[in-house]
Amino acid sequence: MGILIGLVVTLGCVLGGFMAMGGHLHVLVQPWEAVVICGAAFGTFLVANPMKTVKDTGKAILEAFKQAVPKEQNYLETLGVLHSLMRELRSKSRSEVEAHIDNPEESAIFQAFPTVLKNHDLTNFICDYCRIIIIGNARSHEIEALMDEEIQTIKSDKMKAYHAMVAVGDGLPALGIVAAVLGVVKAMGALDQSPEILGGLIGAALVGTFLGIFLSYAVVGPVATKIKT
Repeated sequence: MGILIGLVVTLGCVLGGFMAMGGHLHVLVQPWEAVVICGAAFGTFLVANPMKTVKDTGKAILEAFKQAVPKEQNYLETLGVLHSLMRELRSKSRSEVEAHIDNPEESAIFQAFPTVLKNHDLTNFICDYCRIIIIGNARSHEIEALMDEEIQTIKSDKMKAYHAMVAVGDGLPALGIVAAVLGVVKAMGALDQSPEILGGLIGAALVGTFLGIFLSYAVVGPVATKIKT
């Protein structure tokens, strides 16, 4: 909801200011300019990223619009799972604890904390390192180093969607210029027309530059930042 409100405010201020200066909104309606810019941006996005990153970016955008960020309850339940498992490790046999981590979906401990159980990556992470602790072949500092390394790997993987969006945002102004140049080329073919027609064609070409910059800094950039946070 926050993203939608922000976009509405941004668009309202930009278009409202344009109208206040005496501009006409219909001049900004250039669908083929939008096709050139958005189509080229999406095409370069597909070229630059593997399909997994493309899918992850789509999911990340949906999560950003849904404000799907960890809440206090998520942190409390994660701590609750860890506390319960550590208590089991101290008081129960190895086989009893392994039953929880081998099949967390049927574990009473994990079922008591549903937000953790719904997060498959987090559940697998907890179970994997509990299993290493049970085996007992690694020292505590070695386990800590492994955990830090895996956390960095997971973080790097999650950030791929953000970097992909940033790359698209960085390229949009240039694609806007491409659309504008194509519009100018079209206008050059109408030099024998009246100044009114020629001015309209040049104005339509400049809309491409406006659209590329607007999409970059007012839409894609903020959404990418939202994904990162």
